Amino acid sequence: MTTDKQHIVVTGGAGYIGSLLTAQLLHLGYRVTVIDTLLFGGESLLTFLSNPDFHFSKSDVTDSRCLKNALRRDWPKPFALFHLAGIVGFPACQAIGNQAANFYNVDATKNILEQSKTLGIEKFIFSSTYSVYGMSLNGVSVKEDSPLNPQSLYAETKIKAEEILLPAKAIVFRLATLYGISPRTRFDLIINQFVLDAFTKRELLIYQRGYTRSFVHVRDVIDGLLLALTSLDEKNDQHLYNLGTEDGTFTKDQIVQMVIKRLPDTFVEYKDLTFGGDMRDISVSFEKITHELGFKAKVSVDEGIKEVVNTLRLGLIREPNHIRYRNSQFIVS
Repeated sequence: MTTDKQHIVVTGGAGYIGSLLTAQLLHLGYRVTVIDTLLFGGESLLTFLSNPDFHFSKSDVTDSRCLKNALRRDWPKPFALFHLAGIVGFPACQAIGNQAANFYNVDATKNILEQSKTLGIEKFIFSSTYSVYGMSLNGVSVKEDSPLNPQSLYAETKIKAEEILLPAKAIVFRLATLYGISPRTRFDLIINQFVLDAFTKRELLIYQRGYTRSFVHVRDVIDGLLLALTSLDEKNDQHLYNLGTEDGTFTKDQIVQMVIKRLPDTFVEYKDLTFGGDMRDISVSFEKITHELGFKAKVSVDEGIKEVVNTLRLGLIREPNHIRYRNSQFIVS
């Protein structure tokens, strides 16, 4: 436990990753300021309101003074900022278009970085995506220095944001595809979506069945992000890490079989359909984060599927098909 009550800012703190990160930071004894527009509601933050170390500001990261205005004057200056706010996922970016996606994912990132520099915040931690790599060539696992080949507007905006942040010595994590339960769970992510469809409809409709992707549980992502606070060698010039686990690489067929193991009455239909967008078929190396930061994932995909199934069976999420649990209405299997 920290004893000096260091202060950390989380943009997008009401979201899928942000709400769980906020909970863990408070548990570890930090003071936490969350900045969020509450686009998907703020229920994920309700449990923190009585915590004296929690402060919330309903603000937009595109505002040129949002960071300064969000901070409490009776708290110490933040020493770290996790920038998670943005338009997340290729369907959501496609839905709002090129100009808006770049405004919220690139311009806003530059804006928050500049404000954090002015305030003297020491660590700027950014969540990017492994979709910046596009597709693996000849099945070779992509590393942090592999060529970037974005297949979506979302990935393009993340690359542009990285180009701003890395020269400024920000810490960038390229996240694998997430799954699992958080205070603001998402059901537009492949594993969570498959479990929901199998549970509620007893059927799965699958496209791109042979494609390989890397998956990581949202709790493991939190553990990885927290390493930026404690385990980095400040002598390194560039802090860029793929965040995931070698044990999390599966084809869609393999994911389907794990879902069927938990929900055996599920009917599966495959369709041969090609479409534009996030066309990932990729194997990712996580050697760097394992070697340099000592990261090790704790939750297996099978355990994560069981977790989502149990959450639905217990009725803990009352309306899992509600739009608040999706970043976009358009979902691709």
